[in-house]
Amino acid sequence: MADAVTTNVLFSGATRYAAEFTNISDGTGESNVVKIDISTLPGAPTYTAIEEVNWSIGGFTFVKISFDHNTDDTGMVLTGRGAVSYKDLSYLFDPRSTGGTGDILFTTAGSATNNNYTISLVIQLRGGSAFPYAS
Repeated sequence: MADAVTTNVLFSGATRYAAEFTNISDGTGESNVVKIDISTLPGAPTYTAIEEVNWSIGGFTFVKISFDHNTDDTGMVLTGRGAVSYKDLSYLFDPRSTGGTGDILFTTAGSATNNNYTISLVIQLRGGSAFPYAS
C-alpha cells in the first residue's frame, strides 16, 4: 500500500508558486518524494527559494523538506505546528549543490498508521525567463 497524499496547487504564476500538500499515512511513509518538480513550473526556473511555509504535523517524528541534488540539501525539518515567512530574511534559497534537479522533496520520519501532515509552501521561481538576471 502507500500513504494517501494530495497536492493542491493554490497559485502558479511566472515568479511564484504555491501549493498545499497532505498525507495520511498507512505506516509506509515517504522518502525523498518529489513534491515540486521545477521543470514543470512556468518560466522554466532553474532553482527556487522558499518564501513561506505553514504546517501541521500529526504523529510523524518530523517531515524533512529538501532540495534534490547529488547529496540532497535539507531546507527545513518540520515538527508540530507552525508558520514562517522568509520574505524578511532573504528567502530560503536552494543552495544549488552539484548535480540533481533542485526539485523539492519530502521525507517523513516515524511513520505509523494515521500519522498525517498538511504543509503549504509558497516559493519564488528563479533563474528562468522571469528572472534571467538570477541564473
